[in-house]
Amino acid sequence: MQFPENLQQKLITRQDQGTYRRLKVNQAQIDFCSNDYLGLARSAALKRLVTLEAEQFSDYLLGATGSRLLSGNHPVYELLETQLATFHQAEAALLFNSGYVANLGIFSAVPQRGDTIFYDEASHASIKEGIRLSLAKAYSFKHNSLEDLSRKFKHATGNAYVAVESIYSMDGDQAPLPELTAFCEKQGAYLIVDEAHANGLFGPQGEGLVVEHNVTAQVFARIMTFGKAIGSHGAAIVGSTALREYLINFSRPFIYSTALPLHNLLAIKGAYSFLPSLQTERQHLKALAGYLNQQLAVTTGIFLKNPGPINSIFAENVSQLKKISEQLQGNNIDVRPVFSPTVPAGKERLRVIMHAFNTQEQVDLLLQQIAILNS
Repeated sequence: MQFPENLQQKLITRQDQGTYRRLKVNQAQIDFCSNDYLGLARSAALKRLVTLEAEQFSDYLLGATGSRLLSGNHPVYELLETQLATFHQAEAALLFNSGYVANLGIFSAVPQRGDTIFYDEASHASIKEGIRLSLAKAYSFKHNSLEDLSRKFKHATGNAYVAVESIYSMDGDQAPLPELTAFCEKQGAYLIVDEAHANGLFGPQGEGLVVEHNVTAQVFARIMTFGKAIGSHGAAIVGSTALREYLINFSRPFIYSTALPLHNLLAIKGAYSFLPSLQTERQHLKALAGYLNQQLAVTTGIFLKNPGPINSIFAENVSQLKKISEQLQGNNIDVRPVFSPTVPAGKERLRVIMHAFNTQEQVDLLLQQIAILNS
């Protein structure tokens, strides 16, 4: 059967723009690309722990065999959700199959017709897709702008929800959580915070930025993703017991998804048991991120006040970005370009990810190569 002509034309257009996506197997050895912030995905100790724990379950199956509401529930689910709620200082937690699915699950189910959602314009695609599935009205506000949010808030009807990321996945900057929680408390709005890129890295033991800022009581819900610093897969929505029960009953992505397999639960459970002991790794990552941020600020003028694991390098155009990325790959440095529509047109960049296993020598090598390629 012939592929539809209009879809083929879209592929051609993307090729002409230089933003055509292809799958690529990583070959470079110096990792400035992956989301494995703490190195847990490659941790031999965590692999051994998961193997040992799996042996304790005589009913161990490769697959969950169904949704949680049918055959897919397992006692480890209940144990892990209790562990997550306690760790993140919440009443309850509910597991989802990914951060993307968790955002679809909460935004499509919780805001109702007649309600209003306000979301930061830099929010992740999964937040925006979840909002598109909602029957509520939605308005974006300028990135990290309380002033613009306040202006847009005049459109609020019904229950008002404000959606942000604690650390933004492309720019790497933080949401002004203390100011946002104060605003939402004054307005009676429900604040939802996606902690995908803060989970494991911020807070006394890696609980996230909401805990670090001591605003757990003012936040309606948090999305805690496990595919980044936790080194695994899946996510949890943490909040009140009532929110958990509501999602179990009305969140279609939860109700109709096959549950995560047992080995995935054990990997998450094991990673969380490691987090309190990884303070040195968190400090090292932040020190390297701060160093890179300071060095890049000299040439880019972009300075993050509280740098996390994500930073950006810009170039004159898409072709230059691709050229720099390819040459870095050729020098054994894995840095990937990010194109529109993932970021707005004109804001394409190399996205540099810092890890606890990176060294200052590796960062210096990256900076040297960037300087050479831009000269």
